[in-house]
Amino acid sequence: MMPAVYEFNSAIVRKPGSSVVQGLRADDRGNPTYEGVLAEHDAYVEALHSAGVEVTVLPALEAYPDAIFVEDPALVFPEGALLLRPGAETRAGETAEVEPILRSMFATVIDRPAQGFAEGGDVLTTPDAVMIGLSARTDRAGAEALVAGLNRLGRRGRIVETPKGVLHFKTDCSLLDEETVLATHRLAGSGFFTGLREIVVPEGEEPAANALRVNGVVFVGSDYPRTIDLLDARGYKVVPLKTSEIGKIDAGLSCMSLRWWQ
Repeated sequence: MMPAVYEFNSAIVRKPGSSVVQGLRADDRGNPTYEGVLAEHDAYVEALHSAGVEVTVLPALEAYPDAIFVEDPALVFPEGALLLRPGAETRAGETAEVEPILRSMFATVIDRPAQGFAEGGDVLTTPDAVMIGLSARTDRAGAEALVAGLNRLGRRGRIVETPKGVLHFKTDCSLLDEETVLATHRLAGSGFFTGLREIVVPEGEEPAANALRVNGVVFVGSDYPRTIDLLDARGYKVVPLKTSEIGKIDAGLSCMSLRWWQ
């Protein structure tokens, strides 16, 4: 039986380098501290362990400040991995850095497309389809190439329009279970999530929409107490994680790991 889309027993993360303080950001709220990012990343890895996931920690890449966000240059599924072409120029070399470990772990690894750009932060896996949001980092050529790659793995891709001003599609949404999505007001009611129940994050806590369901728990940024209370009232087991430092470089919880069931 195929595991649920939120069930994982394996993950890959990359330790942040000291250059992470120079990471990309759409909204400049000042530089994070390396110590702060490292502490938040360590807590994230521990939370994955506690949720029943075996974690492979890759070494830091000082040449790539954003390399901690391993979900952007690749996607992984039980059936295999897909290499992507990040849309940010400074991240172009990250795919080649993660490729060897993926080839050692997966029998099937689909090469990155020759044209177009796509980042994993724009990809939401649901039971029905793998949703790909067009954004400043994922263009139509890259999305269409990703759909073709997903077809080779026996999965169906579906291209949608990420709202203007949103960095990544998953900045504004996450899957809570096989029937429910957590989303911002600007994404809820868009028609993207037909067949799924929508829970809308409270106004002012929009970054909390990038939660992460891992097996029996949901990781949520600890700075969003109303969202935590909302999910707790709905019966979800919430694990609050501090994200105040990584949030300064446009990071969320989903982008810091590649997760799959093997």
